[in-house]
Amino acid sequence: MEVFIGFENNPLHFSCPAQVISCRDPARLPGCFSEIEQALARGMYAAGFVSYEAGYCFEECLRQDKEYDFPLLMMGLYERPAARARQPQKPGRFWVDDFCLNSDFGQYASHIKAIRGHIARGDVYQITYCVKFHFDFQGDPLALYDELFAGQPVPYPAYIRTKEFDIVSLSPERFVKKHGMRLVTEPMKGTWRRGRNPVSDKYARIRFAHDRKNRAENLMITDLLRNDLGRIGDTVRVPKLFTVTGYNTLFQMTSTVTAEVRGDILLYELFAALFPSGSVTGAPKIRAMQIIKELEQEERKIYTGAIGYIAPDRSLYFNVPIRTLLIQGGKAEMGVGGGIVWDSTAKGEWNEGLLKASFLTRLGRGRSPRYHTSEF
Repeated sequence: MEVFIGFENNPLHFSCPAQVISCRDPARLPGCFSEIEQALARGMYAAGFVSYEAGYCFEECLRQDKEYDFPLLMMGLYERPAARARQPQKPGRFWVDDFCLNSDFGQYASHIKAIRGHIARGDVYQITYCVKFHFDFQGDPLALYDELFAGQPVPYPAYIRTKEFDIVSLSPERFVKKHGMRLVTEPMKGTWRRGRNPVSDKYARIRFAHDRKNRAENLMITDLLRNDLGRIGDTVRVPKLFTVTGYNTLFQMTSTVTAEVRGDILLYELFAALFPSGSVTGAPKIRAMQIIKELEQEERKIYTGAIGYIAPDRSLYFNVPIRTLLIQGGKAEMGVGGGIVWDSTAKGEWNEGLLKASFLTRLGRGRSPRYHTSEF
């Protein structure tokens, strides 16, 4: 298992693990966290991922007695990482093709209607609803990683190679960073298309920064993160609210939430309180996850889980794996989602999803992606 973490331009390369801790059975998940704790006490590093479905295991009302096809957790144990940047691969060593969504627009629209019904009844305030792109992949996943990063640099990229699959993560979202007793989270909620020239781009940024719907989405999730951090920490603060960041094709809105926790807080306790990030579930979290489970067509797997590392001093850093590809045996998938609130429309959210995916779908050769948009 090889793990490359490139968070905030501080690259870490983990290779040749002494052991790989992995589980697909929810009953084994607490024991896996205990094994990681023991390894940290021996001076080891842990690096890898926690999948979205692991979030069901932390809540009794969500837990299922089943063996998952994809690991709930996979962490390599390493002596130490190499602090060096990756050398880009030679161009032209991969291709992607035959993109297809796992939902047509009619089904998507019916699910948005169902979510709005839940909001009207007061079940939830917001749901992050996701669909998946499936596509063919041939070549070197690292070359794909390099091309995607060159086209759309992001602050929290990661790459994982295992014997069974590769994960390419071009994530712009931080899940959690812990240093000493300080926790920092950065929920992302809100998307806006960039302008076509400097004047329209500046105007788009201003409109986005003051857009009522996007600010409402972001504030709901920021409040959820404040509550989650309050379960395990003190001095919960929001030092930044409604921060707008520009990427090649779009703007995104984030806020920052911090707290002070015990330096020796158990990993299982921390993840049980915070995982998955409220930005990928909706609010309130447990009810939102129940509705997501009813409506979404497939398990999310690595998408919207967490990728990162834990150091022997118990500091840790994880992203939220959005804009993240799972590649396995010539086939690949990528989830795309958005926060659904009362003001949301099926067409608007559908188009936002296509915009978010464009960093990847533009690489498709030959045929146009199959989006099932004829209903428009």
